[in-house]
Amino acid sequence: MTDEKPQPVSPEMLESLRAASNNRVQSAKIRDAVLTIIVDASGLDPDARAGVERSLRAATLSLRDVRDVRIAMTAEKAVKPAGPRIIAVGSGKGGVGKSTLSVNLAVALAKAGLRVGMVDADVYGPSLPRLLSSEDVKPRAEDNKLIPVPNGYGVPMLSMGHLIAPGQAIAWRGPMAGNALGQLVDADWRGTDILVIDLPPGTGDVQLTMISKHKPFGAVIVSTPQDLALMDATRAINLFETAGVPIIGLVENMSGYACPHCGEVSEPFGQGGAEAAAAAMKLDFLGRVPLDIAVRRASDAGTPPAAGTDAEAAPFAAIAERVAAWIRARD
Repeated sequence: MTDEKPQPVSPEMLESLRAASNNRVQSAKIRDAVLTIIVDASGLDPDARAGVERSLRAATLSLRDVRDVRIAMTAEKAVKPAGPRIIAVGSGKGGVGKSTLSVNLAVALAKAGLRVGMVDADVYGPSLPRLLSSEDVKPRAEDNKLIPVPNGYGVPMLSMGHLIAPGQAIAWRGPMAGNALGQLVDADWRGTDILVIDLPPGTGDVQLTMISKHKPFGAVIVSTPQDLALMDATRAINLFETAGVPIIGLVENMSGYACPHCGEVSEPFGQGGAEAAAAAMKLDFLGRVPLDIAVRRASDAGTPPAAGTDAEAAPFAAIAERVAAWIRARD
């Protein structure tokens, strides 16, 4: 795993970017030739925002050490008294069990007494309707806002999987995906205090849209113990930190496998990698979830293990307790 973090650009480059944006650039950092620019878009209409972005991209064309530019527009918004606080669950790569962790975190938080909702932000590969047994339910709308779909676990949710036919492919470019995510997040979430958002893997357009338009209250990062997954998780952490989104902590998923026949424990993905990474980055370690066939079977059946009282529920309950404590400490 690399410990490299985004580095601030030179004062000269920062001054140049601020000049190109009418002094709206808040920060600019670079990592692996990717330049991330945070822009204060307060008071700008969509056309003005687009103009600032065009100016910044033009100003970076001559930079030889930059191969990609990512621009996040942020704006100070009035806090909605009844609006939910967003907890984003992200990872740097797919296949680490992030969606399963997201669902069980939300269910465990609801069991702990919080009023929780969920958004499936993976518009290209929505899986939450299956995980929460609501595949055949369509959301309704009132006053141009979607009404979240209820389920038997006390976690109302919305997903593109509720709006398209099962198995239908979605071929959208970034702006369309961002607009779809906006409709899900801006739904009628009355009665919800915490909105857990299952982000797609990576650090692309959907993540930038989330940070720009719906700044999360905090972020949970999911990784397996192996070095490759941790390297990608570090990129997700850096993106959130660059945008000023607090990292609640890391979760190590698929940590150890107990043979159901002989009970012997093996470590197909290693063990302790995420905990060590959290310590190295001075972040909280929220806990580990073992690789368990019972979790897979329950998830495929639309029955989140966190809803039960079996041993499979315990890791999710412990993680949710730490997340809830983090939230309460900031109330």
